[in-house]
Order: sequence, then C-alpha cells, then structure tokens
Amino acid sequence: MSHVTFLGLGRMGLPMSLNLARAGFAVWAWNRSPREVAGTAGYRLCDTIAEAADGAETIITMLPDIHEVRQVCAEAFRYARPGALAVVMGTVSPVAVRAWADEVSQAGFRVVDAPVSGGDVGARDGSLSIMAGGTPQDVEVLRAPFATMGSVVRHLGPVGSGQLAKACNQIVVAATLTALGEAVTLGTRGGLDAGELLDVLAGGLAGSRALDVKRAKLSTHDFTPGGSAAFQHKDLGFALDAARASGVALPVTAIVEQLFGAMRWTGHGGDDHSGVLQVIEALSAAHAQ
Repeated sequence: MSHVTFLGLGRMGLPMSLNLARAGFAVWAWNRSPREVAGTAGYRLCDTIAEAADGAETIITMLPDIHEVRQVCAEAFRYARPGALAVVMGTVSPVAVRAWADEVSQAGFRVVDAPVSGGDVGARDGSLSIMAGGTPQDVEVLRAPFATMGSVVRHLGPVGSGQLAKACNQIVVAATLTALGEAVTLGTRGGLDAGELLDVLAGGLAGSRALDVKRAKLSTHDFTPGGSAAFQHKDLGFALDAARASGVALPVTAIVEQLFGAMRWTGHGGDDHSGVLQVIEALSAAHAQ
C-alpha cells in the first residue's frame, strides 16, 4: 500500500487511525471538523479529502451513515488510484452498502464493508471485533491493517455481510443494556444496592461483556458517552430494515428500538447507550404516581 487514507476521526476513527500508524502504516487522515493530533510517526493530518486521498489504494471511512460515505468517497475517488478499495468501517444499512458497492464498481472501484464492535475502549486498545463483507481477495488485502485495529477479524461473505452481522450485534447489545436497565431499576426499587447487584449478575450466567464495560455507568448514572444512544437507535433501525427485507420477525428489537428512540426524543440521544436505564426509571416513576 502506498498509504492508507482514513476519513472520519471521531471517537472511534481517531484511535483506530492512530493504531494503524503506530503499527507502521503511512496514514493520511482527514476529518470534516478540525482535529489536533499529537505527533505520531507516519501520521499525516490533511486539510482536504483531495490531499488525503491523493494516489491512495485504500480508503477507510469511519462515518455515521451511507450518505456521508457516498459524499466523501465521491470526492476521494477523484484523486485515488484507479481501482482503489473503499473500506466502510462505520455502521450503515446492509441494503444500502450493497447498492452503493454495485454503483461504484461500474467505475472500477471496489468496496469492503467492515463494521466494528468493541466501542471506544476497543478502538483505543486495538481489540475491536471486525466483521468484513467483500470478495476473499479484497478482504485478504486488508488482513494486516485490520490486525492493527482488531483482535477478531472475520470474513462473513459478500459485500453487506459485515453490516448484517453488525446489525445482529447491535440487537444483542441494545437488548442486553435494556435488560440490565430493567434489572437495576427493579433491584434498586426493592432496596438493593446497584453496584452490589451488578457484581452478583456479573459472576453468574447473566454476566456479559456489555455488563463488564458498562457496570460503572449503570451503578453511578454517569452516562458520558462511549457509544451514543442516538447511534444505537440508528443501528437498530438498520436491523429492522434488514428484517423486513428478509421477512424475519424481530419483536424484541422493535420494542427496544422504541426505548432508544425515546432517549433521543427526550434529549438524551447524546448519552451513552447504557443510559436507556433512564427511560425505564422514568416509566417506573410515572407508574408509581
């Protein structure tokens, strides 16, 4: 690779791109709003997409949705090498990414979708789970850069397969956080200490990675975001869209999607997704009245 272009330096994208550079890759990075990055060998913070993508063979995006991916890649493809590979690592619709991949293939460009799980902690530690969809050849090209960002990398099928797996992941994460919120609300209403209750749950079959990572937030009500409720709500919408297209019933997901929607509509969309606890508490308080 001549260099890796990295577009989107948010809470996830910045540490992911820095891990690439620390592993020895030349990284030319760009973000829509200005960012300051401490000196890292091989890391070049660019003012424009044109500068970041000039001569690139690989373009990684870490952006909120397919609209942003389309927009920035349309610009990047003008300056990248012919046949460049675009890697969509943000979470987008499986249906939409397949359609976009078909479009850009007509101009000779290739697409791999490779969403991640593990949150900002996994992004910093390089321990993300990466779910890849694309041709075997394209995914193989990305094995080395993926290894700098994730500890688990799986090629799951053609383009769109990674996003479908991420939708499945988000169903489990959101439902688990909702269940934890219900458990904490029920326990504390009955006089239990939230921290002690979560310790007990973590030691038994109810234990999970979500509980391990979010335990402190649930017990202290500090919902400073790791993964935001607004993004969780968006991702659940993708899961429901995919379910409709496949004729799959997702009754629990439909209810959980509404709870995360309630977080957004009541001004808590920027909170951590574990803050769904607040919706359950509010509903419980309303019932008590």
